[in-house]
Amino acid sequence: MILRESALVFAEKGFDGASIRDVSAATGVSVSGLYYYFKSKDELLFLIQHHCFETILHRLREDLSGVDDPEERLRVLVGNHLRFFADNMAEMKVLSHEADVLPDDYRSRVTDQKREYSETVGAALEALVPEAEGVDLRVATFSLFGMMNWIYTWYRPGKDVPVDRLTEQMMHIFLHGLQLPIRASDGQTAVAEPTSIWRNS
Repeated sequence: MILRESALVFAEKGFDGASIRDVSAATGVSVSGLYYYFKSKDELLFLIQHHCFETILHRLREDLSGVDDPEERLRVLVGNHLRFFADNMAEMKVLSHEADVLPDDYRSRVTDQKREYSETVGAALEALVPEAEGVDLRVATFSLFGMMNWIYTWYRPGKDVPVDRLTEQMMHIFLHGLQLPIRASDGQTAVAEPTSIWRNS
């Protein structure tokens, strides 16, 4: 409860703008009581980030267990990511905005988790298209993360499409692009070739 309420405070005020007294007011825990659980505001921010990555990685390992088809593995990965962050929008904003605030010792531990996660995504993409001509898997990996992470700026649970549909649409756009008709100069509509991030796919 403390981590979730603290994430809401940091998301609203920013890490630098938020004080321990703000966290105390939001959680109902005294300042001295908060310091029982963590040593500093820096450690609190670390615990929020560490817990998020620990949770999403644990869920992903469970969800991927027994899934061998490369495209299905990518779908599981995208769905796991979007479901977690749709349920934790404040944490997602904190992860995106406060990534470089942590002191080096805390940052290195979170960086290890990020590396494990990005390598898992990269491996899923490589397995899906092992001979993707002209595609840099690092570019593809972080482009996918960009699509998924940016939802905190616009996605509204209960108003926008459900997460399962969001997963399918994001998968389609990422793997196949937008398949739109091309209007010729004479005004006639020509059928567009499907676009894709993967050449020759």
